Amino acid sequence: MLNIVLVEPEIPNNTGNIGRLCVGTESRLHLIHPFGFVINDKNLKRSGLDYWIHLDVTEYQNVAQWMTQIPDQSRVFMMSSHAEKSYLETEFQDGDWLVFGKESVGLSAEFLALFDKKNQLKIPMSPLIRSFNIANSVAFVVGEAKRQIAAGKI
Repeated sequence: MLNIVLVEPEIPNNTGNIGRLCVGTESRLHLIHPFGFVINDKNLKRSGLDYWIHLDVTEYQNVAQWMTQIPDQSRVFMMSSHAEKSYLETEFQDGDWLVFGKESVGLSAEFLALFDKKNQLKIPMSPLIRSFNIANSVAFVVGEAKRQIAAGKI
């Protein structure tokens, strides 16, 4: 099972879509406060549809609280447009932690400094855009990680 981490998510529709993706891919969702919405926001529930009740989700009041749950920090991968290594060059494993920052600014330099720089990953994209929508970004990375994990079981 993959662990999907959203640090200070701001847009309920994105979080709802990511929650639905987590249910569909049997991944856990970890949400780190503060949020830009309340968890019972109608847009969150609308995006997650009736799947939200099946979601394995945990909320943390801050990054420090979340970090106590990580058994192996070498398996934490942070998505950053400033990273040098692509997520496509990474060998994912069951149980990995895939971390995404807030929609407006991504992960802060302070957050990134908490982990090994080699675990910062980027999603290759055209220079015509600054970033992908966070729900799309999560789908790219989760899809690749699940593909690799399934291939390893064959």
